[in-house]
Amino acid sequence: MLSAESAAVIRATLPAVAGALDEITTRFYGAMFRDRPELLDGMFNRGNQASGAQRRALAGSIAGFATALLDDPDTRPDTLLDRIAHKHAAVGVTDDQYTIVHKYLFGAIAEVLGDAVTAEVAAAWDEVYWLMAGALIGREARLYQDAGVEPGEVWRRWTVVERRTETPDVVSFLLRPADGRPAPRARAGQYVSVRVRMADGVHQLRQYSLSGDPGGDLRRITVKRVAGTAGTPDGEVSGLLHEQVSEGDELTLSAPFGDVFLDDPADAGTPVTLVSAGIGGTPMTGILAHLEALGSTRPVLVLHADRSPADHALRADTRGLVERLPNARAVFWYERPGAGEPDAREGLMNLDGIDVPAGSTVFLCGPLPFMREARAQLLRAGVPARSIRYEVFGPDLWLPGTAA
Repeated sequence: MLSAESAAVIRATLPAVAGALDEITTRFYGAMFRDRPELLDGMFNRGNQASGAQRRALAGSIAGFATALLDDPDTRPDTLLDRIAHKHAAVGVTDDQYTIVHKYLFGAIAEVLGDAVTAEVAAAWDEVYWLMAGALIGREARLYQDAGVEPGEVWRRWTVVERRTETPDVVSFLLRPADGRPAPRARAGQYVSVRVRMADGVHQLRQYSLSGDPGGDLRRITVKRVAGTAGTPDGEVSGLLHEQVSEGDELTLSAPFGDVFLDDPADAGTPVTLVSAGIGGTPMTGILAHLEALGSTRPVLVLHADRSPADHALRADTRGLVERLPNARAVFWYERPGAGEPDAREGLMNLDGIDVPAGSTVFLCGPLPFMREARAQLLRAGVPARSIRYEVFGPDLWLPGTAA
């Protein structure tokens, strides 16, 4: 809990701090990477830094956490930060790195806000930071323990046993542990980090959902080539995977993490609704494959939007899984319909007339604008907010307080 004295200071200074967070985080990352360049080697994605996505995600998490402490002082911080903890564990964050972040973050705050950062203000925000960091450290320790790894030691070599082209800009890789040991436990809907060495010797990483059943010793990831837009660079990791990785090669993968996954068998009778667009369909295919492997009879509704049938990665897999599940059905939307899906609807996803099974657990994944619109439609259709789980690729810019 935030102390009463600090809460009063945070309430008074939050507007000023929140308004300056973009500049604060810009200076924070600049100073930290200048002094600690090794953190760019396999810890931070350069594309997210170049686009500003990581900076905005950090700013939003700080402001959102402070706001939540003020609005509900009894809220457990780890329930707010579970998603961040999974992201951190997936890249091997360790306790000592929070001290490094503290040094450079508070240096940036003092630099940007100047004399406004009195000893009282600094102490109050220091309390917020360590409440946030303490919650993350505790949660990440449990995640590492559950994964059966030492803190930060999440990496393992995997052999590519099959490469399959899904669409012109999407490929799938089927992988097996290179050391011959059993694959780590994973839940349907989770993701792994892929860590690769770039031409300049710097390691870069990216998270990819498990797009097949995670119950055996094989894992599948499905990778879309990321094209740069508005001055941002092409995706380094996806480009390397598309251009250089073939059957027989090895990749470095993290243990699986992610707080959005299928609850089984505890909720074995609960209906499942899978809502996705574009490459956001990959975790949904993994969930469908796991339901089939379980012999599930749960009601399942699959809703997916894409540019065209030819652009719909894993479309045949999804169709086949839906046909083999006894209580599953699917509705697809395409901006450019094609003969491959004669029953598909045209245009963007519109849930008017779609009967979402009562009591559904809803999984949502895709571009942020799509997810916000789809969530709004689900809420209008009477789906409770607590029943909607979402996954974001890359830094989480769907910030606390903005999801509605």
